[in-house]
Amino acid sequence: MWTPDYTAARRGGHAAGLDSIVILIQTMEILFHNTLTRRKELFVPQNAARVTMYVCGPTVYNFAHIGNARPAVVFDVLARLLRLSYPLVYARNITDVDDKINAAARERGEPIGVITRRYTAAYHEDMQALGVLPPDIEPRVTDHIDDIISMIERLLAAGHAYGAEGHVLFHVASFPEYGQLSGRDPEELLAGARVEVAPYKRDPGDFVLWKPSDDTTVGWDSPWGRGRPGWHIECSSMIERHLGETIDIHGGGQDLIFPHHENEIAQGTCAHGGRAYCRYWLHNGFLNVDAEKMSKSLGNVLLVRELLTEAPGEVIRLALLSARYREPLDWNDALLADSRRKLDRLYGALRGVTPGEAPPAPPPEVVAALCDDLNTPKALAALFGLVRQLNTAVAVDERARLAAELRAGAALLGVGQQDPEVWFAGADSDGGPSEQEIERRLAERTAARQRRDFAAADRIRDELAAAGVNIEDGPEGTRWRRTG
Repeated sequence: MWTPDYTAARRGGHAAGLDSIVILIQTMEILFHNTLTRRKELFVPQNAARVTMYVCGPTVYNFAHIGNARPAVVFDVLARLLRLSYPLVYARNITDVDDKINAAARERGEPIGVITRRYTAAYHEDMQALGVLPPDIEPRVTDHIDDIISMIERLLAAGHAYGAEGHVLFHVASFPEYGQLSGRDPEELLAGARVEVAPYKRDPGDFVLWKPSDDTTVGWDSPWGRGRPGWHIECSSMIERHLGETIDIHGGGQDLIFPHHENEIAQGTCAHGGRAYCRYWLHNGFLNVDAEKMSKSLGNVLLVRELLTEAPGEVIRLALLSARYREPLDWNDALLADSRRKLDRLYGALRGVTPGEAPPAPPPEVVAALCDDLNTPKALAALFGLVRQLNTAVAVDERARLAAELRAGAALLGVGQQDPEVWFAGADSDGGPSEQEIERRLAERTAARQRRDFAAADRIRDELAAAGVNIEDGPEGTRWRRTG
């Protein structure tokens, strides 16, 4: 089995076979729909020797839900694609200071550090189960308080911020381009958003850069008294520290366009003397559950770790990639079942085939689909075209070549890398007969067939089918796989 060596690509070198991938990718145009310009644009990095991408990560006060997982998976695929032709520096942050964390700590009677460590570890476990590769950099807000204070001081000195009653606020009127990301003027934005109305604000839309903390709330010393950072300044400061003043790509959920990313642009641009903050903005669409918005009030919030008891992580990942990233995704049982069937088809085609030794370039059709604004449904269609070819191929060499291409293409999507026998043994399945029990029943069935007791053999087949185990008789003997 071959898996692309993305670590080698990060270092600027190439594992065996990656040179051919780079040549292939460099002949293709990568297009993104840029939220900032509201059109599809050719991706041209500011420095091809160091492409930078930042994605907003979790606020660690609870377990991740499936909506949190969508951007992690989507931008993991984007990172895999970019690494084929560029040395990428990918940062995804951890927000470990926030009023929601403070509230959770008070409610549970635990120190804030205990809360954040627990849910950071849980997030890592859940994302690993979904096949999400770790980012190159995972900055935590609490490690960047000095950077945050420094940026606020610069905004104050430049007249873009002001202090009031222990707070420091960004003055939106000082940045005429405010609203460019969402494409609406500030008054229209504020009319449709929840903004904190406070007497110390010059304008209702001004947002907090620093807020005071009392003795019972986490805080740090600053020129404006003991306090803590506002949400928006955190990302801008971490981006500046690790990626520079202007980055190539900023990703996140559609819900972050306003106010979070709008505010990031304002403070980041103003802190850097008007220089561009980010060149390409990518946002994934909303995730609904059974055609309804996922919310606590509806009681339909689906946690990743709960879903992992119902389906393998690879099934969940494939389901998250089944729609275009910019479009809404409706999560339901049928989607999970269809994703499991597709993976059964993929692994079924690979079963019993030894892929070719030399890792090939990913199939051009898969690469082309992903280069077209990360069109994962089209990429999956190309993969399953290879599945059909592999299922009908006869020559051993051709089957080995097709299997290797299929593996390479699937790797870009983060699927299809298990041993087929492990997949069909249902190592990740929950419930049902154990592998040992299945093998015992198959031995009984074989003995029944040998003594020509076909009624008994059929009964065992039916019992296993009822338990979610499919039996396949072929020239190479009997094989089995779980059906869910």
